[in-house]
Amino acid sequence: MLGTVWRFLVGISISVLGWQRLGCGLPPPCDSKIYCTGDLLKQVQLARLFPDAKHFVDMPLRKPADVVLAEFQQLMAKAQKGIVSRTELQQFVTLSFDDPGKEFEQWEPQDWKSRPQILNKISDQKLRAWASELNSKWKSLGRKIKVAVEAQPELYSLIYVPKPLMVPGGRFIEYYYWDSYWVIEGLLLCDMPATAKGMIQNFLYLVDRYGHIPNGGRVYYLRRSQPPFLALMMDAYLARTNDTAFLRENIHLLEVEYEFWRRNRSVTITVGGTDHTLNRYNVQVGEPRPESYSQDWELAAGLSDAARQELWAELKSAAESGWDFSSRWFQTTTHTGTLGDTKASTVVPVDLNAVLCKTERLLVDFHRRLGNSSKAAQFQAALERRLQAVQAVLWDEAAGTWLDFNLLTKQLNPAFYPSNLVPLWAECFVDEAVVGKVLRYLQGSTALSYKNGLPTSLAKTGQQWDMPNAWPPLQHMVIAGLAKSNSSSARETAFALAQNWTRTTFSLYRKYQAMFEKYSLDGEGRPGTGGEYQVQEGFGWTNGVALQLLDLFGDRLEAPASAAAPRAAPRLVAAALLVLAAARG
Repeated sequence: MLGTVWRFLVGISISVLGWQRLGCGLPPPCDSKIYCTGDLLKQVQLARLFPDAKHFVDMPLRKPADVVLAEFQQLMAKAQKGIVSRTELQQFVTLSFDDPGKEFEQWEPQDWKSRPQILNKISDQKLRAWASELNSKWKSLGRKIKVAVEAQPELYSLIYVPKPLMVPGGRFIEYYYWDSYWVIEGLLLCDMPATAKGMIQNFLYLVDRYGHIPNGGRVYYLRRSQPPFLALMMDAYLARTNDTAFLRENIHLLEVEYEFWRRNRSVTITVGGTDHTLNRYNVQVGEPRPESYSQDWELAAGLSDAARQELWAELKSAAESGWDFSSRWFQTTTHTGTLGDTKASTVVPVDLNAVLCKTERLLVDFHRRLGNSSKAAQFQAALERRLQAVQAVLWDEAAGTWLDFNLLTKQLNPAFYPSNLVPLWAECFVDEAVVGKVLRYLQGSTALSYKNGLPTSLAKTGQQWDMPNAWPPLQHMVIAGLAKSNSSSARETAFALAQNWTRTTFSLYRKYQAMFEKYSLDGEGRPGTGGEYQVQEGFGWTNGVALQLLDLFGDRLEAPASAAAPRAAPRLVAAALLVLAAARG
């Protein structure tokens, strides 16, 4: 099996290098001339046949890909200057493609329980009832990929995985990498280890096949990943099951994924004459993102071809971070910046390196558990090198926290992001003196002044990973990181933040009968705003974070008194979102 993995890993590297050696510049997102590159994709997406560009590249084919491409070439040959009219494009797509989502079967997990044990930990009656409803949502988010996708993969953009899974919800009808960590944690809290294991098995299957885990379950995500949470997923599962046999069977695949990040996403920074190696997001892939083709094309208008390709690669690098998009990745001399200023590959991010620190520590623990002392020593050395690098490059003693490092300016980014605190959550550093400094940094910022949650940044750019939005995984990492401390002040801050977030998500759930992927901190709180698409409902990681906070503080958290207000009927949710969208416009 390992030989197969390395052949795929080497094959991916050769594929990318091959494009450049052939004088083709950067490779496309994948090799499909329907879903990733070519005239058909370009003409359909620039014609904006669908309100959401993702819709087209999620559509399965009704007939073989070579037939569809040949028929489109004939259509182009008849068209003036090869540009097919919008009407003909619409007719062609209708005849050649099927609706998205037909690749899946609805699936209800067999290990779902109506009364998971977590309910016993929740003192507040309203919150306990809410947790029970969140537990029921797993039944609506479950999917199983049809065997036809495995048998005829060329007809689909969906990447086949063998086990049933949970999707985030809304427009995200396929699986996603880092989202799934909080979903898996939520499943485990709901006493669903078999479903959680199946999702981990799917990701291991992808590592075995590709040498890494794609951003999500579509071929147009193949050449970029997302924050590497696989070892953390395994750790969460083992903590609940003690399934050492599963770990032993797959430890080599955890190493393969780690090696992908070490080989392909590392950068060396020299500080005080000493070289330190850390990691960054760096997707050297050209052309517009297929799922956002028209937006990327328009953003690059007026640029040279080389500059366009560079911008499109930087957008994919930012997408690999999961923070797509944010002022965090802007390289600009002004205080604002725009999406066109995105240069994510020039940033050495605190949170990515904290997650890899956690991964290295887990690999040490896993190998010790399995009796592999030499391997444990190898990863212990890697961990110690990373800890030294993080402190040398990313720690700012004056600020009392870790900050992103910019490779171009050779400076730390002083802006507030919750990600600055992730090393506490990842337990890279647990010294009480360090915790105290980081807590004072948080208290000294304005971030704690928002009653509905921690802001993603303090910059208002219109991007969804900026003010006024608050994102569930960021809330969890900050809260759980502070809660692990021996400092009573840190633990009380964690509880106060958990109470704020629980109040926000619970109140809006009562109002809309929905959980959202992100939330706005404006006013009394509302579904999130900004970005390339309307806020999505479902929602996998939001449910998982809510359950994790109830697990942490269920004996103390209280529902807001105003939560007894009448519930909005489910059919009103869509109408409410349209009103919000109109207000933004």
